Amino acid sequence: MIQFEELRLRLLESEKPLEELAAALGLEEMSQEVASLEAKTTDENFWGDLANSQKVLQRIAMLKNKIKAYTELKTAFDDALVMIELSDEEGDLDLLDECRQSVEAVEQELEKQTLATLLSGEYDGKNAILTFHAGAGGTEAQDWCQMLFRMYGQWATKHGYKFTTVDFLDGDEAGLKSAVAVIEGENAYGYLKGENGVHRLVRVSPFDASGRRHTSFASVEVMPEFTDDGSIEINEADLEITTHKSSGAGGQHINKTESAVRIVHIPTGIVVGCQTERSQLQNKETAMKMLKSKLMEIKQREKLDTINDIKGVKTNIEWGSQIRSYVFMPYTLAKDTRTQYEDGNIQAVMDGEIDGFINAYLKMNAAKNDG
Repeated sequence: MIQFEELRLRLLESEKPLEELAAALGLEEMSQEVASLEAKTTDENFWGDLANSQKVLQRIAMLKNKIKAYTELKTAFDDALVMIELSDEEGDLDLLDECRQSVEAVEQELEKQTLATLLSGEYDGKNAILTFHAGAGGTEAQDWCQMLFRMYGQWATKHGYKFTTVDFLDGDEAGLKSAVAVIEGENAYGYLKGENGVHRLVRVSPFDASGRRHTSFASVEVMPEFTDDGSIEINEADLEITTHKSSGAGGQHINKTESAVRIVHIPTGIVVGCQTERSQLQNKETAMKMLKSKLMEIKQREKLDTINDIKGVKTNIEWGSQIRSYVFMPYTLAKDTRTQYEDGNIQAVMDGEIDGFINAYLKMNAAKNDG
């Protein structure tokens, strides 16, 4: 039947990309590495170095997950092809929808795994640290900052990542002036690195009694979470450390002692803070870890020899510097100014459905590198 033949041909279009994906992943090499690493775990001295043994086990788990994901995709492709051919032989149109869904599932998973192969940057596999800042505009901008904070939290949850709030500063009436979150999981930074920049909102403000349309800005800074390997040394004299009471969203005090810590790195003007750990010492340790990650990221990005070469850099959170616009009124549209990718379902976008934007950015970068 023509409907099944069309589906079969559509599915077969994924056959060559499936083979190319296997080559890009290096499945055979991965399997050999797993075997080699598993052999190391049988060594009687393996558990003597706990930090190294944990790294080896994590590497084994990551490689096995990639092999398993591809194997399941190949099986899904084969099963879908068999189902289409059997349904065609029987002429059973009741199975057409199920066959179509199987083809779509294969296409979506193939695109997902193919995009993951684009994450080949040195730090793409690391956790991501997201810092949010409201732009000028008072309550409206602070509310927008909190909306973005929620959007990335929703995205992280949908993808099985751990989203942890590290620091936040409540808005004057609503929203957030600033916040920091860590998104933990494989390739978190690789996927989110393109989200770094200024985000613009256009809507009728719920805080304006006159019902006028407002334009607001908030910035999202994305950097990889670096492991402290001792390569970044910070002089204590260069730090201005203050403590304050930590507070919850809406101004609720969650700690009556001054356990929250804010650190200013005087030479660069970089400010980091943490208030979600249980003690002042833990908050300071987390803040220092974030400061080192920030300095390391700048050092690598600007190709500097030492952190002493880093100068303070300030980006204006305003018109002209945005990477994406989110329009609620007079129409609904989210559009990326770099890739031109757009999505008219603004509510879905604000609920964390931003993979289209992320994928478009990764593809654009891959095309640039190939060129």
